[in-house]
Amino acid sequence: MNKPVGLYIHVPFCLSKCPYCDFYSVPYSRERAGEYAAAVIRNIKHYSCSFDTVYLGGGTPVLLYEHIPNILAAADITSGAEITAEANPCMAKPNILRKLKAAGVERISFGVQSMDERELELLGRRHTVKQAEDALRNAAEAGFASISADMMTGLPGQDEKSIENTVSRLSGLGAHHISPYILKIEEGTPFAERGIKLPDEDRVAELYLHTVRTLENLGYAQYEISNFAKPGHECRHNLKYWRCEEYLGIGAAAHSFYGGKRFCTERDIDKFIALPVQETTVTDEAPGGWEEFAMLRLRLAEGLSFADAEKFGKCGELRANAAKLPESIVKMTESGVRLTTEGFLVSNAAIGKLIFG
Repeated sequence: MNKPVGLYIHVPFCLSKCPYCDFYSVPYSRERAGEYAAAVIRNIKHYSCSFDTVYLGGGTPVLLYEHIPNILAAADITSGAEITAEANPCMAKPNILRKLKAAGVERISFGVQSMDERELELLGRRHTVKQAEDALRNAAEAGFASISADMMTGLPGQDEKSIENTVSRLSGLGAHHISPYILKIEEGTPFAERGIKLPDEDRVAELYLHTVRTLENLGYAQYEISNFAKPGHECRHNLKYWRCEEYLGIGAAAHSFYGGKRFCTERDIDKFIALPVQETTVTDEAPGGWEEFAMLRLRLAEGLSFADAEKFGKCGELRANAAKLPESIVKMTESGVRLTTEGFLVSNAAIGKLIFG
């Protein structure tokens, strides 16, 4: 029997587009959602594999809550699989959360972003702080095994007290997992068109480091650049990405690493719905080489082991490159190397130095 893989389902519907977001999404309609769900089910049945993690991302996956039971029923999901659904706080009504839980979703991830009304308004979020609080309480009452929340740092006008407020309130409301992301202005987004000015790099670094310290003081362990969890609540699906394990992506704009190849589907919902099987474009015929493997592993707090580097014949080179970097950026032990918290701030440059010297 083939080894189970991960399943990622992209749900491209949103009630409104956040001004900083460059993910593929389209306006929601109930009729279109039904057609899309049918296409997702059709594609899941096309692939002969089982899944030990499922992740419904978007977009706003919770908009498909009526269809999620049938979508999950169409997949060959192993016993004990981790099933995650992203949700916006304004959609986290008790009846919807109960339906998701009954369908098998055990992990819920909320796009909270901030517990400050001014910051939520700046980010163009539809929910209020109270709705975010209610969402986490409703999820706890529904019995989800893991509750996750995203937050953003490096916002214009943000300070340490705002970060402490967001982290402490999320923790107090029972979040098992918190993902802090540094706000970036992506080309083609409304933020880019409006010329939103972010704090300078030094200030962004201060805010990120303060976020890390605040999370760690509340018992959250950093296991990836932008992911912190209480023990046992790490996202198993996302770990597949960073550990170069296979996963199948279904939906418009979905990416996959499956059958030894990386491929993607077009950012075109009409095409995805119309075709019997999703059309894919191969982006890498032979993934999993040294550079990709090292880059992804070094995003993890556990780092890259010398034993794994030796499989590629790169152990000596990795040791030599690591020895050239300051200990404030890279920590080298007997078993391998990892980036420090400060190293994560300059991860692109640091990983480049470790790989290429």
